[in-house]
Amino acid sequence: MRPPVNHDHCTVLLHYGELALKGRNKHRFIRQLLLNLRDNFPANDIAKIERLEGRAMVKFSRPWDDELHTRLQCVYGFADYSPAHVCAPTLDALKSTACDVASKLSYESMRVTARRGVKKFPYDSMEIQRVVGSALMDLRPVPVKMKHADLNVRIEVMEDRAFVFAEKIKAAGGLPVGSSGRVLALLSGGIDSPVAAARMQRRGCQVVFLHFHSQPYQSSAGRDKAMALAQHLARYQVHTKIILAPLGDLQREIITHCPHKLVVVLYRRFMFRIAERLAKQNRCKALITGESLGQVASQTLTNIQTINEAISLPVLRPLIGFDKLEIINQAIQLGTYDTSIQPDQDCCQLFMPTSPETHASIDEIMEAESALNIKVLCDDVIKRTELLSVEACW
Repeated sequence: MRPPVNHDHCTVLLHYGELALKGRNKHRFIRQLLLNLRDNFPANDIAKIERLEGRAMVKFSRPWDDELHTRLQCVYGFADYSPAHVCAPTLDALKSTACDVASKLSYESMRVTARRGVKKFPYDSMEIQRVVGSALMDLRPVPVKMKHADLNVRIEVMEDRAFVFAEKIKAAGGLPVGSSGRVLALLSGGIDSPVAAARMQRRGCQVVFLHFHSQPYQSSAGRDKAMALAQHLARYQVHTKIILAPLGDLQREIITHCPHKLVVVLYRRFMFRIAERLAKQNRCKALITGESLGQVASQTLTNIQTINEAISLPVLRPLIGFDKLEIINQAIQLGTYDTSIQPDQDCCQLFMPTSPETHASIDEIMEAESALNIKVLCDDVIKRTELLSVEACW
């Protein structure tokens, strides 16, 4: 059984994930990561952040607790982290500190894992493990297990100090938000789009959210859900923005002048046109959607191709190969599922045809759009958009 976190610690050792594999531009990723780390905590929580070889150390100004753990889980870029004791780099200090760590935990088997960060330390890793392990056996004689031990006391020795810890907590992984550029995510109130946005955050993208609503033709429930989802996703990035775009009047024009079976594809083409212009205004390099191939009428391969033709900006679909159950499981893990399943009125449901076209050709779509003034309709929506700052909900 894994030992519980010791709540007396205020120093946390964080190990980089895939950043360790980066080449000459590694420093840029790490600089962004440490900025994100500091920004994800109230200013008075962090006393010091220090960059070490292959890892970072953060010293908190208060004891370790669940809130610190939750906030660390929302910083993409670390593979794992450990609340740690800091001691002098001597055998006596290592033995004393390791025993102090173990004395507060319950375990039926144990091991010691040591690593030297400096080779001039007079004892190698095997000797450190033997000496510290012997001290732990004197404290509590239990079997030593090299695999799946209840207690694994880890030691990292540096030139001027050593870290001793017993817990290695899996972190969020991925790349630091902001290291891969900025994207615009179409955020509905549903299950899929927040998961898609989160996956792009995890790949280092700073996400600007765009929500289309159909007020006053529908209630504000969808808009309220989108705001709540954006507040949840704002935990993973600072300076979060959401754009609220009214689509109802445009939809009324489409349903009035175009064949009903095509309106879903037409809705999406206009949404993409508007999103492309807003993306360029906000210096975003791609659009993000929660589309999954074949899930609904607008997400057949033919319709995706027809919708894409309306714009030139890249459209990234991180969920395109996932089935609904896989997306639901990811939403549960992310913490957005309970919000997403609350009843609302999605804008795409307004004036919905009974039999939407699943294989709309570009020729029939172009013919339908010839009855519309595309620029005027898009201009009207963009003119009435709202740009709001979003505060993370903790």
